[in-house]
Amino acid sequence: MIRKTNSDFEAKTWSGIHRFLFDNLDSKIDRFRSNFVYRGVDDESYRLQTSIQRLGRRPTDLEANLIRNFQKYSPINTLIDNYDNIWNWIALGQHHGLPTRLLDWTFSPYVALHFLTEDMSKYDKNGIVWMVDFDAIKNFYPDDLKNQLEKDKTFSLTSSELKEKIGNSIEEISEYQKKEKNAMIFFEPPSIDDRIVNQYAIFSFMIDPDSDKLEWLETKTNLLKKIIIPKELKWEIRDKLDQANISERIIYPGIDGISKWLKRWYSEKNDSKKWKI
Repeated sequence: MIRKTNSDFEAKTWSGIHRFLFDNLDSKIDRFRSNFVYRGVDDESYRLQTSIQRLGRRPTDLEANLIRNFQKYSPINTLIDNYDNIWNWIALGQHHGLPTRLLDWTFSPYVALHFLTEDMSKYDKNGIVWMVDFDAIKNFYPDDLKNQLEKDKTFSLTSSELKEKIGNSIEEISEYQKKEKNAMIFFEPPSIDDRIVNQYAIFSFMIDPDSDKLEWLETKTNLLKKIIIPKELKWEIRDKLDQANISERIIYPGIDGISKWLKRWYSEKNDSKKWKI
């Protein structure tokens, strides 16, 4: 189980979720915008592990081989300008299921709730929405990255800036890691396809990819919040999201998304115990 802290909110109702999400804006400008990014997972016991960490080996032992072989076997023409950048390759791999150092986040709490309720086989599990303050977290960035954000007057880095500041190969990234303090860094991926755009996506990574993200976040004040979603609320959330037009048709534009949406839409609502195989 995830250790509960004072920053937790245990949801009881759909309206209660809304109050927590939209009362935690913390905006530094005179607008009704949030400084948080969101990550929804369907099982509250999941930590903030990357897909490469879930392979059971140290990411630094695997990452170079994974990326090199992904580039080698990918049908994409590597002469395209966007793909002379290692960070675009890592983002592309993450987007298509390659184990990487990245974690997926979204600027939309509704998209996070979609991913929390997408898999009906997990409706017997409590879910969790992770929230990280992307404005406050930049205070923990290495100086060169923090200065770049201040120069740009923005809140997240680009893949081009990561290439310039950190490096354009796994070897250069590893050298940067050795000389800089550990931190969670956010960057917006290039608009690879409509899925990236519609999911309002942003990625994070740790400078030390072997480190524990949750442990690092919990040592910092006011960076992390989480909403625990009881399993009993998942069906209501799912139906309300459909009504708000947040579904597989939007999240995965195209034939695959339509098929995923129809499969779920016509599934019978059962007691969560019946979902166990």
